Amino acid sequence: MMRPRAKQYVVARPLYSEESFAEEHEKVYRHRKSMLDHAKQYLTCDAKRAKNAALSLLPFISWLKIYQIKEWLVSDIVSGVSTGLVAVLQGLAYCLLASLPPWYGLFSAFFPVVIYFFLGTSRHISVGPFPVLCLMIGSVVTRLVPDEGSPANITGFEGLSRDEQRVLVASSVTFLVGLMQLAMGILQVGFVVMYLSDTLVSGFTTAAAVHILVSQLKFVLGLNVPGISGPLAIIYTLIDIFSMITSTNVCDVVISLVIMVVVFIVKELNDRFKSKLPVPIPIEVIMTVIACGVSYAFDFKTRYGIEVVGHIPKGYESPMPPNLHIFQETAVEAFPMAIVGFAVAFSVAKFYSVKHDYAIDGNQELIAFGVSNIFGASFKSFAASTALSRTAVQESTGGKTQIAGLLSAIIVMIVTLAIGFLLEPLPKSVLGAVVIVNLKGMLMQFREVPYLWRRDKPDCVVWIGTCVAAILLGLDLGLAVGLGVELLSVILRAQFPRCSVLANIKGTDIYKDRKDYMDIYEPEGVKVFRIPSPIFFANIEFFKSKLIEAVGFNPLRVLRKRNKALRMIRKLLKKGDLQWTSKGFLNTSREPIKESEDESNMEELDLPSDFKDLPAQINWNAELPANIVVPRVELHSLILDFAAVSFLDISALKGLKRALKELIRVDVEIYIVACDTYILEKLHDCYFFDDEVQPSMFFLTLHDAMLHILEKHPESLEKKSNSEKIATTVTVHYHADSLRSRDTKVHIQLH
Repeated sequence: MMRPRAKQYVVARPLYSEESFAEEHEKVYRHRKSMLDHAKQYLTCDAKRAKNAALSLLPFISWLKIYQIKEWLVSDIVSGVSTGLVAVLQGLAYCLLASLPPWYGLFSAFFPVVIYFFLGTSRHISVGPFPVLCLMIGSVVTRLVPDEGSPANITGFEGLSRDEQRVLVASSVTFLVGLMQLAMGILQVGFVVMYLSDTLVSGFTTAAAVHILVSQLKFVLGLNVPGISGPLAIIYTLIDIFSMITSTNVCDVVISLVIMVVVFIVKELNDRFKSKLPVPIPIEVIMTVIACGVSYAFDFKTRYGIEVVGHIPKGYESPMPPNLHIFQETAVEAFPMAIVGFAVAFSVAKFYSVKHDYAIDGNQELIAFGVSNIFGASFKSFAASTALSRTAVQESTGGKTQIAGLLSAIIVMIVTLAIGFLLEPLPKSVLGAVVIVNLKGMLMQFREVPYLWRRDKPDCVVWIGTCVAAILLGLDLGLAVGLGVELLSVILRAQFPRCSVLANIKGTDIYKDRKDYMDIYEPEGVKVFRIPSPIFFANIEFFKSKLIEAVGFNPLRVLRKRNKALRMIRKLLKKGDLQWTSKGFLNTSREPIKESEDESNMEELDLPSDFKDLPAQINWNAELPANIVVPRVELHSLILDFAAVSFLDISALKGLKRALKELIRVDVEIYIVACDTYILEKLHDCYFFDDEVQPSMFFLTLHDAMLHILEKHPESLEKKSNSEKIATTVTVHYHADSLRSRDTKVHIQLH
């Protein structure tokens, strides 16, 4: 039923095949560059290109030229101070995840930030420790330098304390992560982050949050639980925690609960009233200061046996080269760290770049983080990325540019050089409680599972598979498993697409899945088959099986039956048991004719049917002589809708050609519609066409092909009632007694 006052359109144009359209419409010639042309262009250098290269390598110049001092400077100062205070606290807290002395977290909140100021393209992210990366580094650190037992046999460990060995491992791994990121940036492979879907990242970070939660329980409960790494480490850690639960330090538990409750409530208030608050209340900083004061006043370390941060050295340590032996031991684990660190930072940077309308460059971001980590590792910091909560503080407090980030680094530097001693009585349980409270956002991602299950079950499987694997096997192996599950889901969707048979919506030139609509029209003897995916080596057999299912018969089997029948007819004619008359074949044998069992020359049965030595051509849909039975084929035309086929590989070309030939040899006319120009060119280049498979089978649109078929087979239209015919007017002009597609005028009137 037509909508009232619906807009209408009337189209009057020739009926086009691909060939006729190409004859009437000249294409614009486009010169396609060769590999040599691309190489020359890449290596050519001029003043403009040198300037652009300098600006791309030092992006801060671009925004510094447009910096609005009066409007932006105050906001950047407020943001920088607020972010710096949070960075100090998170640097100390997240350092516990890396199994390092807390003050090394301050190094990670300083050195990478300074380098990113010059090389980064995002104006809003806060660079520094990221809990997931810290945990991944911690697993490597505890593997090479365990809490109990002797460290790994690493050259360069001689004469170092356990903490010094761990710092050497963390800084060397960070240096290697930076080298990998820098190499990927130089090679322009920033696109790799696209293989980490939002679903995979969500499942992975949720698993990381579970690992972080378990790792902080020993600080919250005041237990001395050794660090464990490797598959099922989380299970073994929980077993150790529950086996020692009777040794829990009650004072640590009380402090942690108070901190978590207060911080959680104030954070909720910050979210609820963020439009009314000039800046979010820095509750973590406030509670940390209070905890430091109370711990110092009541001497928690001595009176209650609480583990505190302890001595924080003033100043920075001298640079240190990485350990090449550690490179060899940790290369496999460093690569997922490089990918995860970049992927998280890039996704956050992209979010804020869209929000504030400026561009970021993925490859330059890789270079920025690579150099930041290399430089920071030289000064004993560990791998940096961005923490979502810290970036949110920097942006929500009015930060406009990375000047806010630079100011936050200055705040961290002041703490490191001058007032770090004030944090010495801070209980580690406070840092653990702050870390756990900040996991709320990542842990709440569990709520995505029901939504994904209802909307997209393959994505839900990716989420659950990644999360479970990362929890049980560890973050590095879990990420690999998640990638495998994700790629498998993509492969399966492409390998087993939802093919469909289309039908015409009455009175229109629109074709939809015939299972979905009632008011449809299907001409007799015509099928329209659609495959909504590329056709390649992995799904060509599935495509052929679905095509056979759609047409209702196996063309190769029918062809073999027909050729066997022709053999038998020739044999009977030669023996005289069969004669040709004006009324057709006449069986003159008095004995019943048995079906031939001759299996010789089986390969000939796959060739086109040959009628050259027969008195007449056989009508396979009529009654055959001598009790010969061959399956009837009611289909005379098949349209393949290639609108969603984006590419064909060589294996698919061979399989497609074989399938088309089998159908053509059983007298089914093939029409391929809406084929991409690139695919058509590839078909010509690969010598796809021959005497049987010809370019004339390609039509511009599905409706063009359908009207051509109805013109060629009017009986298909006549078998339907008038009310079911396609609402079109076809005017045919004959030229020189031959009909060509481009000589047929089609007037389509939609009512």
